[in-house]
Order: sequence, then structure tokens, then C-alpha cells
Amino acid sequence: MAEPAGGLAVCVDFGSTFTKALLVDLLDGAIVAGAEHRTTIDTDVLDGYDACLAQLVAADPRASDAEVLACSSAGGGLRIAVVGNEELVTAEAGRRVALSSGGKVVTVRSVAQGDDLDLAADAPDVVLLTGGTDGGNPAPILRAARDLRESGWRGPTVVAGNEEARDEVGEILAGLPHVLADNVVPQIGVLAPASARAAIREVFLAHVIGGKHLSARADFTAMVRGATPDVVLTGVELLATAVGEVVVVDVGGATTDVHSVVDLDPETAGLSRDVVAATPVTRTVEGDLGMRWSAVSTVAEAGLDLEAEARTRRDDPGYLPTTDREHDDDETIARAAVTLALKRHAGRSKVVVSPEGRVVERTGVDLREVGLLVGSGGVLRHGRPGVAERVLGSSVGRDADWQLPEQARVVVDSDYVLAAAGLLAAEHPEAAYGLVASLLDRVTP
Repeated sequence: MAEPAGGLAVCVDFGSTFTKALLVDLLDGAIVAGAEHRTTIDTDVLDGYDACLAQLVAADPRASDAEVLACSSAGGGLRIAVVGNEELVTAEAGRRVALSSGGKVVTVRSVAQGDDLDLAADAPDVVLLTGGTDGGNPAPILRAARDLRESGWRGPTVVAGNEEARDEVGEILAGLPHVLADNVVPQIGVLAPASARAAIREVFLAHVIGGKHLSARADFTAMVRGATPDVVLTGVELLATAVGEVVVVDVGGATTDVHSVVDLDPETAGLSRDVVAATPVTRTVEGDLGMRWSAVSTVAEAGLDLEAEARTRRDDPGYLPTTDREHDDDETIARAAVTLALKRHAGRSKVVVSPEGRVVERTGVDLREVGLLVGSGGVLRHGRPGVAERVLGSSVGRDADWQLPEQARVVVDSDYVLAAAGLLAAEHPEAAYGLVASLLDRVTP
């Protein structure tokens, strides 16, 4: 690959509300300049990018010729429907894989329960079709494939079920866009997301980005490398190689996303009742927790007396606080979103005695040993001094009921380097590591 002009790259995140861009030195990952502009869904998504690029060029003229790498959650992001055999096994496994792939799961359907596979009302961008362990009964996933086709679904499908049925499923879906991936549940107690995650990324790039008609210009599809949450999770995995266990919570206008990388306890895992195995890398999305579009449901879920303030933010997603009282309200809503999202992600665990002996009953991901909690989102990036401790601090410490971080250090990804690191990781690993290092430099010892 030819070296980009000046050894620079422009890393762009087309967000649901704002488009962010960083000009990065590919030699060491240093940030040369940054820019942001509202995401211009109402005209052409590249109008906002052009405004960002103009700011970068003003800071360094070499930006005009730099390589451009982008990720996108604009236009609603990646909407995934999961179709599986049994709700508690392959459908649940598919849901977890879809989330780790950067998608928003809009529905989960179980063939065994006789769920209707007409997905029109949910309007997914892609279907993740799972079902059966390798070598098991192929009938359920074959029936699901036939029902899916007969329901009228004509969009892309990622097939990640019983590998012995893959070719026949491919024949059923012939003429429709589909990708055959490895089984997400090759055997009971094993979750294998990597192949399906890669296939979903392939479908996103090949069918979803262009299909959303976000831009009339071909250079948009050329620059996008993946869905923003998928790319951020890659950045989080890179961060974990430097610091060990880590959790990232991103407070957005509509959702609050939590990404974590943890070391699984082999002793606890051996005692667990989980049918679908836990994985070291996990992402969850809370669609009812957010700062603007979801402010009303956040306030209601947390029991806060801020109904009027939440409605103001929901009705005007571009709302920006100007007074101390307004900043206080924003921080209160953000703290609620962070706390609730982390609790849902972390869940609980306890050892119980059953007829099989001692077992661990658990939900979620055990975050108690996590050493670093990273916050992201506009409320933290543009907040007043001390906002990180006020919003994130209450989620760190021993908790008798929840598996929350007990002694984690706290830092804010104020430059959105995790998305940029995820974009650069494959082709420019040194620069990606440099970006991660710049985030760690801000961590308080």
C-alpha cells in the first residue's frame, strides 16, 4: 500500500448526532488536529464531513491529501434481526454476537416457539440466522431459512448455525444476498462469535452503507470500514492489550453502550449454569438510556424528578446546557444512564447449592476486577471540570448486589481515540497503539 500523503490519516466517525474527525500522524499516533460538525442526515452525510475536513485542512494543509478511514452509526446505525432455534440457546447466542458486531438488535425470533418471521415492522438491515449445534438436527435452521424466505425477507442474511446444514441453507437462500459463517454455537456451552462478526461487517459494508442512501457520493462507501460500535470495540480490545481488563461506557443521545474486555475465571466458568458461554469481549446496548431522544425513559427508569427537563431534551436533541442548573441536570441524567447501563451489563452472581452441587448463578459480565473505566460521549467530553468523577465515580466501588468495578481508575475519551484506534488497528497498528497510549496518559495514577 502506498504511504498516504505526509504520513497522515483522517479518521472519521459519522455519529447519529455529530460527525467527528481526527487527523492522525501515522508514525506515532499523535493527534495533529480534530474537528466536529453535526451529522447532516437532512442533506448529505458528507456535507458534515466536508465541514470537518475544512477545519482539519486549516490546521494542517496536508489533511486534504490524507488517507480517509471512517465508521458510521448515522441513519440509525446497523439494525439486526436475530432468528434462532431455541430462545435460550442459539437465539440468545445470536443476540450477543449481533451486539458485539456493532448492531442494534431490533428483534429476536425463536423457531421452536413458532414465532412469526415477518420482519417488516422491525425493518432490520440484516438477519443473523442461527440454529443448532454442529452435527445436530438440521431441520430447525432449514425450516427457519424457508420460513424467512416465504415471509418476504429479501435483505442480506448472515447464516451462522449448524455447519452441516450451511450448504442447504445457502441453496434455500439462493438469489438473495447472504454470507455463510461458522456456527456461533458449535457445541453447547461454547460461543464462537468471530466468524459471524466478520460476516456481519462484510454485509454492513456491502449492502447496508449504500442501502441507507446517506450520501449521493461514491466516496462515502469507499471510506467506511465498519459500524461505529464494531470499530470502537476493536479499539477497546486494543486498549485491553495495554491495561488488562477494561470497560467503556458511551453515553449517547439515544443509547448508552457498554463495551468490556475481561479475563474469565476458569474456576467460576466451570461451575456456571450458563448454557451459552460467557466471552471475554462483550458489548451491550441500552436503547432506553440516553441524553436526548431517550432522556424521558432514562429519568423514568431511574426515578428522577426531572420529567420536564427530560422532555425538553427529547424534543430538542440539539439542546446544549448553558447554566449551572442545566449542566447539573445533564450530569444527573448521564449518571443515571451510566449507572443503569453498567448494572445491566455487569449483572449479579452468587454461588448456590443445587442437586448438581455448587454452581454459580449469574447474569452479565463480572466487572469487579476491571482496572480502568473509560467514559465517552458529549456530556463527558464537553462537560465542566470534574464531570468524569461526578458522572462515573458512583459506579466504582464495592457493591453487595452488582458486579461493578471495585477499584477502577476513571478517564474520559475526550478525543474519541478509541474509534480512531479501531479504524487504524489493522493497517496502521503503530499509530493505533499511539492513540491508545495518548488516552492512558490522561489516567490518574
